[in-house]
Amino acid sequence: MSITDTGGPPNRRAPNSSRHPAADTGRFGGLPRGVAVHPLDAGWLPRSMGQTRTARTGSLVQNLASHDWVLIVYLSALILALVFGRGQGRIVSIERVSVDLAALLFVLAIVRLPLLPWASPASSLLYRSTLLGVLLASFFQLREILPAVSPGADDARIYAFDLHVFGFEPSVWLDRFVSPVTTEWFAFFYFLYFLILAVHILPALFALQDLRVLGQFGVGILLVFTTAHLLYMVVPGWGPYWYLQTTFHNELHGGFFWKLVREAVDAGGAQKDIFPSLHTAGPTYLAIFSFRHRRIAPFKYTWPVIAFFVTQIIIATLFLRWHYLVDVLAGLTLATSAAVIGDRVALWEIAKRERLGRQPAWMPPAYPWSR
Repeated sequence: MSITDTGGPPNRRAPNSSRHPAADTGRFGGLPRGVAVHPLDAGWLPRSMGQTRTARTGSLVQNLASHDWVLIVYLSALILALVFGRGQGRIVSIERVSVDLAALLFVLAIVRLPLLPWASPASSLLYRSTLLGVLLASFFQLREILPAVSPGADDARIYAFDLHVFGFEPSVWLDRFVSPVTTEWFAFFYFLYFLILAVHILPALFALQDLRVLGQFGVGILLVFTTAHLLYMVVPGWGPYWYLQTTFHNELHGGFFWKLVREAVDAGGAQKDIFPSLHTAGPTYLAIFSFRHRRIAPFKYTWPVIAFFVTQIIIATLFLRWHYLVDVLAGLTLATSAAVIGDRVALWEIAKRERLGRQPAWMPPAYPWSR
């Protein structure tokens, strides 16, 4: 799946304009076939591509982008929480997260100073891979981090909150509709969550040419995941599947996809990761983002499909008894907030960096075969 920007009016050059040639072909231009770059990046292209460095070189702190800071603050918060944690295994978890943070800072120093040529294939691939790798590494470490920070669970309080505020618990009410067919249906969509993330995040990170859209996406999606991971430590819980297991009358039985869901949760899940529901927040953010950018490909084709999938995934989180109602509402709130904040922060940052002549937040994706 490829993501390209086909929307927006072309830039028009005024007579006798002295603008950089890279800005004369719309948002991108002035590069060899297969390599596109935002005008903000024109001064930071490698000299081998015929460009001169016109932007001002700042310190590492000045060059760090907002999404860089999101990851730095997130990993630092994990370490701080572990330092004051009350569970076992804190030292090992601190060491692992410290390695994540050190790796991130090392790559940021190489790319942002820049010690590697800006927008070169090496810096582009290293930078993007590190951002994704650090986030994934921290997620898989949550299985040890969460009990090390908060050994208890808040299921009793969460369940009591739902009953007091909403008057019922959806997973218990949906028990009457449980059958092998309905279980398999919702297990399919629940498992589809991973594919939906992959087909949005990977193309956006490694192929999206519109750096303005990428900036909005990068800040928003990182806010969704890092905020959720941190809130897991504040409100830990196992979910209705475990806490309310004696309440249900019908056991969940399914086929291929229910088996995949159980194996995925048992093998890679963080376990006490229910508040907020990332299965709600992640796809909902992608649906909002797709709808807001529905004038460009592929979102103009995919947003209705994603919107339908999201409704089924949200119901699946309740039907399969992984989440309480308040978890889902928190996920919806997180997705909406991240969409609004991500857009505003990214646009503010682009304008500020352009005004100050600073290094852009993102370099364009570049690969050896695109030269």
